[in-house]
Amino acid sequence: MSGFAFKQFKIQQSNTAMKVSTDGVMLGAWVNLNNTKYLLDIGCGTGLLSLMCKQRQPDLHVDAVEIDSGAVKDARVNIKRSPWSEITVYQGDIESFECQRQFDVVICNPPYFNNSLKGPGKARNTARHTDSLTFEALINVFLRVSHRESRLAVILPCKEAQQLQSIASANGLSLLRHCLVSSTSEKGPTRSMMEFQYAQPYAIQVEALCIYQQDKTYSGDFIELCKDFYLKM
Repeated sequence: MSGFAFKQFKIQQSNTAMKVSTDGVMLGAWVNLNNTKYLLDIGCGTGLLSLMCKQRQPDLHVDAVEIDSGAVKDARVNIKRSPWSEITVYQGDIESFECQRQFDVVICNPPYFNNSLKGPGKARNTARHTDSLTFEALINVFLRVSHRESRLAVILPCKEAQQLQSIASANGLSLLRHCLVSSTSEKGPTRSMMEFQYAQPYAIQVEALCIYQQDKTYSGDFIELCKDFYLKM
């Protein structure tokens, strides 16, 4: 599949290694954009998260960074064809990214395979494996581009999410929101959507989300979360 149509924009994905995923759509719909003026999308891929956040808050200033040249090509086309062509895409390693502003929200659907066997596709390996962006590097980048009120929003498999939480905590960040995602109510959670901040919250906001009902149709909660984006909701 070379393209994916949403309600207000389309995603060309013929040049990128990693295509549109449910993970990305959920994170883009779930991230808290309150009191956000400047957003940084790390590893933007096709530009999905940047475009979703701009749809939700059109006055947002979005900078997106992507290391893979094919993904950058797709992202720039998708943004140019969208209602929000002012999104800026930078090609390069996020650890070398330089910007004078501090961001209110940093969002990332990061690579997460630490020890799994790699396939023959170099671009797909870069997108999927932490060789290109370790969790330590992700936290260090956030610390460098943020201010004391900033938030970091990510989605990861639950095992890797625990690893990131430990690294974040060791660097003075606290978990503010945590959504555990299951494919159905009969199965345990497989994904964690997390939002970190500097200050210790009074209480962590813990949520649960099931994607499908028993009859394999989308759950009411999933529809409520994603209905502004998916065409058939």
